[in-house]
Amino acid sequence: MQRPAVSAVLAAAVLLLVTGCSSDAGPPAGGVTSTPAASPGGSVAASPPGGTASPSPAPEKGSARVVSTVAQGLKSPWGLAALPGGDLLVSSRDEGTITRVDAESGELTVLGEVPGVAPGGEGGLMGLALSPKYAEDHLVYAYFTTASDNRIARMLYDESRPAGQQLGAPDTVLRGIPKGFVHNGGRIAFGPDGMLYAGTGETGDTGLAQDKESLGGKILRMTPDGDPVHGNPDADSVVYSYGHRNVQGLAWDAEKRLWASEFGQNTWDELNLIRPGGNYGWPDVEGKGGRSGFTDPVAQWTVAEASPSGIAVVGGSVWMAALRGERLWRIPLAGTELAAPPESFLEGTYGRLRTVLAAGGNRLWLVTSETDNRGTPEAGDDRILLVEVE
Repeated sequence: MQRPAVSAVLAAAVLLLVTGCSSDAGPPAGGVTSTPAASPGGSVAASPPGGTASPSPAPEKGSARVVSTVAQGLKSPWGLAALPGGDLLVSSRDEGTITRVDAESGELTVLGEVPGVAPGGEGGLMGLALSPKYAEDHLVYAYFTTASDNRIARMLYDESRPAGQQLGAPDTVLRGIPKGFVHNGGRIAFGPDGMLYAGTGETGDTGLAQDKESLGGKILRMTPDGDPVHGNPDADSVVYSYGHRNVQGLAWDAEKRLWASEFGQNTWDELNLIRPGGNYGWPDVEGKGGRSGFTDPVAQWTVAEASPSGIAVVGGSVWMAALRGERLWRIPLAGTELAAPPESFLEGTYGRLRTVLAAGGNRLWLVTSETDNRGTPEAGDDRILLVEVE
């Protein structure tokens, strides 16, 4: 696989073991398919915030063009967060560090190492998110694996301190998320409601996904302090939806609906519309099942085409990074359904793709994942790319 040469400067705007958690077994015949957001008789506890229809569907066809390489030489990058002013923070899953990326020059500055991170398999330092009040409190949230669990903590980022010493001590927000060699989830994001959401995995213990008392195989919703939110399906629980195998991407559309990408096993990877209290089927259903009591995905892919990771919503479409599939998927939306079949871009050009984040306007940042022990790194890997999309 030959990937294009890298530009040095940003010119414009400021897993099962062999794949990214989808099995490496050969996929079944077929490809991308789509279904309505919930099967007839599917279990949904309430409508998502923001109504049921978008102003207009996304165009049937789109495009994606890499504008520049923002940074290169990153090691096992995973989470990405945009600072006020346009610079980026990126986590290293295996090194347990957070690095600042200068969006003008691509210069990398290590903020520091997060204490307590215990990398191994698919675990380590994963998702990042900035406090909704970052301008006032300068808090950075991180999801990471320790020797005993997965947890979410927040740290003060003090830019006035020397490089390598800019992170304060972790203040644990939520602990006790099950950990494993695989299926640790890891994505976190603050929603339009100001609450913190987290995607978790079932660690290979499939029964955890249907166990509402476990934090594994779930999407969690909590206050910035880690407390259950009024309006959750269970007022005393942070569990928001369940029946997930390994949630990897979280993003909201213009109507404040929550979408999530999820690794399947041997058959189907999924894009789901998340409703509070919804049961998304694992391990009883993988992909579209059409079974009463379970919510079907809006779109599904064979595992060789996807093994999905991060997602972002830009221009009315969900943009989904694919690890094993080594491509960027565009999923055009019409309210809660597809406006047209998904289409893919950059196939095989940059290798495995881990994280995607809206960059303002019609642009997004895209993080490659060739140095995670499953890729084939080349000179310059891993990278953050700036992509213009339509």
